[in-house]
Amino acid sequence: MLFELERVTMSRDGKVVLQDLSASLPKGASCVAGPSGSGKSTLLRLLNRLADPDAGIVRYGDSDVRQRDPLELRREVCLVPQLPALLEGSVEDNIRFAAGLAGRDPDVPRLLDLAGLDRSFAARSGEKLSVGEQQRAMLARALALEPRVLLLDEPTSALDEEAREAVESTLLDLRERVRLSTVLVTHDLDQARRMADWVVRLDEGRLVAEGRVKEHLAV
Repeated sequence: MLFELERVTMSRDGKVVLQDLSASLPKGASCVAGPSGSGKSTLLRLLNRLADPDAGIVRYGDSDVRQRDPLELRREVCLVPQLPALLEGSVEDNIRFAAGLAGRDPDVPRLLDLAGLDRSFAARSGEKLSVGEQQRAMLARALALEPRVLLLDEPTSALDEEAREAVESTLLDLRERVRLSTVLVTHDLDQARRMADWVVRLDEGRLVAEGRVKEHLAV
């Protein structure tokens, strides 16, 4: 398994968000699905130590994530947040900033291509992009770290249908071209069916179902 959670409990502002949760996420394309407030994004943040559980263990590969240096782990297990948060400057500036954190010299045209953007976007200011374009620029920036895992927190929730389809197409194409695993958080079960092979379903911080999408999200 890529990730394993063993009896994980997590509270925020005095409220229990995840309760005694045990679940697994294999290599490949997984998703964490459930309604708003079910603990999906909290679970995602535990996978690269943006938060640590109050109790229980989160394993990445064979080791407890708390045994890993947080910054090193976040370069290997990279989060693409729900809302784009580009730095001031051009798209290329953003990509080069991220690559510099990992000591890499990025192939900017290739990264843009992987993220579904053409080369002209390198010089564009992030603040002048549409939200869908910003989301793909965020993806290019994340790929500059050469991660093994992408954590995708509701990456299309702020997009219209056309932009959502474009981002989904980019992510599906990326799976064919780059060997990495993805963990997608979504409240949209149709999106889970389109984008993932394995699902962990949550409701009110508890596990509802876990397994192959075609078995647990049959239409």
